[in-house]
This record gives sequence, C-alpha cells and structure tokens, in this order.
Amino acid sequence: MLSIPDHPFRGFIFDCDGTLVDSMPLHYQAWIASLKQHSAPFHFTEDFFYSKAGVREQDVVKLLNADYGTAIDPDSVADVKAKIFEEMIPQVSEVKPVADFARSMHGRYPMAVASGSEEHIVRGCLAANGLLDLFPIIITPRKVACGKPAPDMFLLAAEQMGLEAADCLVLEDGQSGVDAAIAAGMQWVFVPRTMR
Repeated sequence: MLSIPDHPFRGFIFDCDGTLVDSMPLHYQAWIASLKQHSAPFHFTEDFFYSKAGVREQDVVKLLNADYGTAIDPDSVADVKAKIFEEMIPQVSEVKPVADFARSMHGRYPMAVASGSEEHIVRGCLAANGLLDLFPIIITPRKVACGKPAPDMFLLAAEQMGLEAADCLVLEDGQSGVDAAIAAGMQWVFVPRTMR
C-alpha cells in the first residue's frame, strides 16, 4: 500500500520508471542488449542496474568506463538502448497504487514528472498507460545542469509548479532520486519494487 505522509503538501513530483510505470525490467533488458552490441565487458547485474535507478544513462556508462578502464561511447550506448526500449513501450504497465494516487490528485494539486529518461520515452510510457494528461510538467536531465542525485530536476519542477521545495512531495523508487529529494529539501516516499 502507498503511504503518504500527513502533511499539507501543495504539489507532487513523481519519478516515472519504476514509480508510475513498471518499466524497469524492460529497461534492464534494453541495457543488456545495448551493452552487448557495444561489446562492453561490464558485469552489468540487475542489482547494479537498480542501484543506479534515476541516474542518466550516459552517466552510468561513464561510471562503468571508470571502473573497467574502458572507453565505451556513453551517447551511443544510451541511443541504442533507447531505440531498443522504445519498441518495448507497449509492454509497459502502470504501478497501480502510484498511478491511482496520481489520478486522485489530478485537478486538485499541481503535479510534475522528474525522470532520468529521455522525454520521448517518458511521454511514451505515460501515454501507454493513460497517464500523460495528468502531467503538464515533465522534467528530464536535458533541462538541467545535473541529473539525479543532484536536486536540479526537482527544484525546476517545483519552480514550474510555482511552489517552494518544502511544499512538494517526491515519489521515487531509486536511491539517487531519494538523495535528490533530500538535497532539494523535499519530503519523499519510497516506492518499493514489491509494489509493482
């Protein structure tokens, strides 16, 4: 069950992948396929993948390059991975408790999505589940200087909603997103994998 803190929040910011939609297993498959196409020697486990939830894909490749002493092209890996994932979007389902909460808040409070994915991917996943119309504001790493775990995306979302950071609640499934919410001065709710 989704437990929302008892606080007079004035707006809500949702992560997309793993929070509003159950897309993470498909993202993992797309990662594996892209890394294989690039002959990447990385030991890319599911645990590692989930530990980087919300982090921009290019930044994950940069971290792996540093760990493995390789020079795999981060943009190319991200582009191929995005193309593979796009074909899977029709398979993406909603995370029902979170999606239902978003629907219940629609029209009552401002809401935004702040996701580490590219905007067309976010829009595709939301549209596939009838959620796109709930979110007039979609923030992605391209719109800020630094992605999660930096607070930039959440602060921009609050600004575009016309709210102070302290008045916003963040819903997140990744540690980098929780860290970003804390850095932004926002309360947060963690959405566990078991909720999908």
